[in-house]
Amino acid sequence: MHEPNPIDIAAKASGEPLFREVGVGPWEEAHPGEPRPDDPRFSAQLLDEGDRRNVLDRYRYWTVEAIKADLDARGRHPFEVAVENWTHDFNIGSMVRTANAFTANRVHIVGPHKWNRKGALMTELYQHVVNHPSIQDLVDDWHTRIAAERAEAERHIAELEPQLLELAPADLHAGLKQARHQLHMAQHARVIALDIVPGAVPIETYDFPERCLMLFGAEGPGLSQKAIDLADDVVYISQFGSVRSINAGAAAAVSMHAWISQHA
Repeated sequence: MHEPNPIDIAAKASGEPLFREVGVGPWEEAHPGEPRPDDPRFSAQLLDEGDRRNVLDRYRYWTVEAIKADLDARGRHPFEVAVENWTHDFNIGSMVRTANAFTANRVHIVGPHKWNRKGALMTELYQHVVNHPSIQDLVDDWHTRIAAERAEAERHIAELEPQLLELAPADLHAGLKQARHQLHMAQHARVIALDIVPGAVPIETYDFPERCLMLFGAEGPGLSQKAIDLADDVVYISQFGSVRSINAGAAAAVSMHAWISQHA
């Protein structure tokens, strides 16, 4: 029998850790004397049993549907992410969780419909997740939606610009400004492949377009050649160690935060 490691002994004797409480208990315990909410966004079950989910405090006791609707109403960021699922990579769940943290507009899963949800920790419930049978289908869908967004913005501008000849109210100017911004985003939308391949540019010097679709591959093989061929730009994350690439989930998090640092 091996002697216990002195670090193990010291760790057990330290009295650490003391974790902070996550979430809240039943409404009557957490808010004694306060009337029970009748807000339809609240879940009767969560009010009864407490809410220990990994959600912001403002969403305590809210139903999943109410949280998702509120995120939509507040406005999700205009970038989208896609991951190829040919190897059933367990990192997909982590990517979905990060996409939720940064309120990506959509998450696209390319390949087989079934994917490992363990790492998502239920965050896929609050996110718009779309499945595609192939990378070609995904990119075709992207271009169709961008064309529709461009046409809608042009239509809106055509309706509003003639009214500026009059003394238009401030909200008219604001509406025209927003329509012009939507048109600019659609005109400059890009599909971006994230992988370390010849011809890729470093993410540290890359200017992310506001409206974009980021493509991520599986751990190990990276993106398929088809995905790289269909991308407008190919970007890589600079590394300085011995491995070829960092964890796929970590690469997605770095890339999404790079967008956030430039636009959010």
